[in-house]
Amino acid sequence: MNTVTGISAIKPRHLVIFDCDGVLVDSEPLSVRVLVAALNRHGIEMAEEEAYERFLGRSLATMRQVMDEEYGFHTGPEFLEGMRTDLYSLFKAELKPIPGIAETLEALGLQACVASSSNPDRIRLSLTITGLIDKLDPHIFSATMVKNGKPAPDLFLLAASEMGFAPEDCIVIEDSPAGIEAAQRAGMASFAFTGGSHTHTSGYRDRIEALSPDVVFDAMPDLLHLVQKYIEDRNGSVSANT
Repeated sequence: MNTVTGISAIKPRHLVIFDCDGVLVDSEPLSVRVLVAALNRHGIEMAEEEAYERFLGRSLATMRQVMDEEYGFHTGPEFLEGMRTDLYSLFKAELKPIPGIAETLEALGLQACVASSSNPDRIRLSLTITGLIDKLDPHIFSATMVKNGKPAPDLFLLAASEMGFAPEDCIVIEDSPAGIEAAQRAGMASFAFTGGSHTHTSGYRDRIEALSPDVVFDAMPDLLHLVQKYIEDRNGSVSANT
């Protein structure tokens, strides 16, 4: 009879899926600053608080749909190119990695990938500027690769499939309500990271807590022991039922 239990009996095989903006790089305040300024130049008054609530974690396609349907403003190629130019310039001047993320990625000991609502060029630029690209390339997935962006589960399911993992063996690290909902709808563990510089905004933590993610944490180095505990608890539960 096999008496071995726990992790020794069931080899942990998990994929950690990282969102990019607000999880790997501290980009959300820069992105919102550029978006609000661009809208204001076109006569659309939107406070940063509203921009965070409406667009945090969502794709460019979603933003364009909201502006078109609710504000009657069509974000054509000229608007988007101008916003992209301003954003990339600001990124090159000010974008920083989330504190502790480089060391966390190096010590994680599990396969990892990126699944972001941003387009591939922006993801790669962000990771290159912050020195993280070599730790994650080529395992980078964008909402442009699926029909429906977050909070739909499509992007996370694509990442899991391409990386060769079942959804139940995936841990998603997200900072946005849309991303947490997408992870839950995909049948994956949801770890809410609340340590980005945008997480002080009004109502942010209430929206996160309302979704009841599996874990909430605000210091990236803590991810190491939180993932280990999750795997140990999950393997212990599996062993007890086999």
